[in-house]
Amino acid sequence: MKNPAAETEGAPEAQIPNGGAAAAILSAGFGCFSIGICAWLGDAYAPLARFFDFYNPTGPLSGVTTSAILIWLVLWIILSKAWSRKSLPMGMINLSAFLLLGLGMLLVFPPFGDFLQGK
Repeated sequence: MKNPAAETEGAPEAQIPNGGAAAAILSAGFGCFSIGICAWLGDAYAPLARFFDFYNPTGPLSGVTTSAILIWLVLWIILSKAWSRKSLPMGMINLSAFLLLGLGMLLVFPPFGDFLQGK
């Protein structure tokens, strides 16, 4: 009886495509960042606050979240089509996503947003 492990020794390990997962992770991080950017811009500039006011009882928050969801969804579609059959370095993708998440959280933190606006 043949040993299957002996047959694969020395053969290059097959890479399983992880592009779909990488696209989902990176687009989620960018979606979080886009919430922070949109919220900060809506707070900093009155014309953008009026632009983001999709539903008057909630104010600009309705447009901020809707815009960020659209940005996330479009980016996810683009990246998943581009990366679907590729094998990417997940360490860099995860690090980038966590950095974008952290920046997004920092931008919605009022003292930091006020600092950026010079208040």
